Amino acid sequence: MKTIAVIGTRGFPGIQGGVEMHCLNIYPHITEARFRVYRRKPYLTAESSARYANITFVDLPSTRIKGFEALFHTLISVIHIIFHRVDVVHIHNIGPGLFAPVLRLFGFKVVMTYHSANYEHKKWGRLARALLRLSEWVSLRWCNRIIFVNKFQMEKYPARIMRKSIYIPNGMEQSGAVPETDFLCGKGIEPGNYLLAVGRITPEKGFHFLIEAIQQCAAVSRLVIAGGSDHDSTYLDRLKALDTRNKVIFTGFTAGRNLAQLYSHARLFVLPSVNEGFPLVLLEALGYGLQVVVSDIPATHLMELPTECYFECGNVEQLRAVLTRTLENEQATADYGIDVATYSWPNIAAQTGRVLIS
Repeated sequence: MKTIAVIGTRGFPGIQGGVEMHCLNIYPHITEARFRVYRRKPYLTAESSARYANITFVDLPSTRIKGFEALFHTLISVIHIIFHRVDVVHIHNIGPGLFAPVLRLFGFKVVMTYHSANYEHKKWGRLARALLRLSEWVSLRWCNRIIFVNKFQMEKYPARIMRKSIYIPNGMEQSGAVPETDFLCGKGIEPGNYLLAVGRITPEKGFHFLIEAIQQCAAVSRLVIAGGSDHDSTYLDRLKALDTRNKVIFTGFTAGRNLAQLYSHARLFVLPSVNEGFPLVLLEALGYGLQVVVSDIPATHLMELPTECYFECGNVEQLRAVLTRTLENEQATADYGIDVATYSWPNIAAQTGRVLIS
């Protein structure tokens, strides 16, 4: 049985993030291998004490300094891996991929999952974006295999990169709506009477466009944003200032049954993102049968939604119009023809496992 080291994630369970949710749903299903997951101590929560039969956690020091924490944690994780051998190293995203040459020189097979082009995120300064582009260049050339969660991103690269690449999307929970509403009531949220947006509180998620749009939208009385702020409250403070009509409730990082309640009782799900790799939260919303309104970016076309679901990214007036039209024509549930089996986590995990173990 092969042992696989996992780096480039803050860890799981109980830790916010798309990569973290991806890892949580992938590795427990791959029982043909043993995993050693490197986690960042500052992000661990009470939920992080959970254990899995095929997973060992190595919790190492880190920082919360934006632009430095991932590189620092990856560096000390790589040093640990060199002295505690494994068969394969699985890297998540291009930043940590900067260390792929070091791992290859020490004889490790290296697989990277490319989640998103981080250098497109506006939160990074010029130097950080340049470093991320360098990391991408290094990763694509030195990794043995590359898993893309976004097929459009994969198709940007030349044939020599495509030959060692494979498209494996994110997955979705196979769970139905829950009847409980205790979390909603505790937050002052009226079931069935709110729009829902889910994601980390960062500018690339485009929440500012959504909040601006609903201020003058009579059809919207309440918006719930479920997500935490990573490093500082600057963007969150900006969002609160934009909410001049007190329509928005911020629940902070929300997961498990509490998040299930939010999905189960929402009128509509909105994804206003500027950048996404593969929008896992959109897939989750579709799994709950919610109607959706999404920004017109490549990642949201991975699900091939109807034209009326889209609005031009950043266009507040168009977003307001699409929200109004959708709410006026709302239905109890929506069926967009998504093949649930294709996106089941066991299926996604099986595909990933074949790449890692082969």
